[in-house]
Amino acid sequence: QVQLVESGGGLVQAGGSLRLSCAASGSTFSISITGWYRQAPGRQREWVASIGNSGNPYYADSMEGRFTISRDSANQNTVYLEMNRLRPQDTAVYYCNANGATIPGDGYWGQGTQVTVAS
Repeated sequence: QVQLVESGGGLVQAGGSLRLSCAASGSTFSISITGWYRQAPGRQREWVASIGNSGNPYYADSMEGRFTISRDSANQNTVYLEMNRLRPQDTAVYYCNANGATIPGDGYWGQGTQVTVAS
């Protein structure tokens, strides 16, 4: 089992920045990739970015350039999502996901953190 706890969400003005954190605990040895997803009201959950254990980042086309995913150098079980130049349409609940070859289904999910961007 893996537990994921997100933090760092909040209310920000358009053009501002936020940094989300995802702290993993439990059987973290089973994780090979950690990702961020988001879900806005009335919309399907969408992928934002992922980072593998090697540190290689992957981004959804609409996020690249504004969002940066990274792993804490001191604690590899913590992953960040730095979000810059935020737009009102970035408003959503942001979820952390951990997956790996031995993890069943679509992986483990955190409880989510709300990001609200005011215009």
